Amino acid sequence: MTGYGKTVLQLPTKKISIELKSLNSKNLDINARMPSMYRSKELDIRKGIAKHLVRGKVDFSLFVEITGEDTSSKINKTVVQEYIKQLREVVDGDTTELLKMAIRLPDAVATDRDEIDEEEWTIINNGINEALSKIVAYRKDEGAILKQDFLNRIKTLKNLLEDVITMDPERIEGVRERLNKGIADIKEKVDENRFEQELVYYIEKFDITEEKVRLDNHLDYFIKALNSDDSNGKKLGFISQEIGREINTIGSKSNYAPMQKLVVQMKDELEKIKEQLLNAL
Repeated sequence: MTGYGKTVLQLPTKKISIELKSLNSKNLDINARMPSMYRSKELDIRKGIAKHLVRGKVDFSLFVEITGEDTSSKINKTVVQEYIKQLREVVDGDTTELLKMAIRLPDAVATDRDEIDEEEWTIINNGINEALSKIVAYRKDEGAILKQDFLNRIKTLKNLLEDVITMDPERIEGVRERLNKGIADIKEKVDENRFEQELVYYIEKFDITEEKVRLDNHLDYFIKALNSDDSNGKKLGFISQEIGREINTIGSKSNYAPMQKLVVQMKDELEKIKEQLLNAL
């Protein structure tokens, strides 16, 4: 959700700079800064930003630099002259010093609140739309890089899952051997049929067939959601939680050091995916 867009407009008497910056956020949070004369258009600006950006912490700035003779601030000559007259009755001083004091007093400078010129606003609004287009393009470029990173990490998870599947028969055989050795070490005779039943029950507790299937399905679903045209950042977050749940279960059931090493690698890849999901719209 990070992005940046800027447009500069040169009007006959003023220079308008429009900036849009966005950072990651679960929701849309817009902070707007602009001269007071444009505040009546703030709601329309916010609606336009929400339509294009959807999520993120967005800073919108509209700066105005007067380049011509046009200004909304005027010196109130009558008031200033009256201040100087009254100041002469209080203190001695030349006119320049008295003027410096008078200009700081209330109402010495009057600010006319001009109405927005609709033709001018049309130009400014087009500039805002241009800045929005730039920030959207920026986000899309970032998103393309992010998508490839997700695909690479999901591929890594799939490869690790294949290693888990390949290793599973060896793991089960290892569990069987440890149990047999444990029985042999206590040098007690056991009912072979009963022992086999208990062995099957014990091994079933460590069976990860369902977890392997669900994890593979979740990884495929992640890719499907990633390739969708919709904004699926939150959805991808939910899927990643399900992926993590299956990985954790495989880890807790594995009871086999080589497989647990694979699980640690899978958790590391998933954690990196979750970190990057904060950038996904």
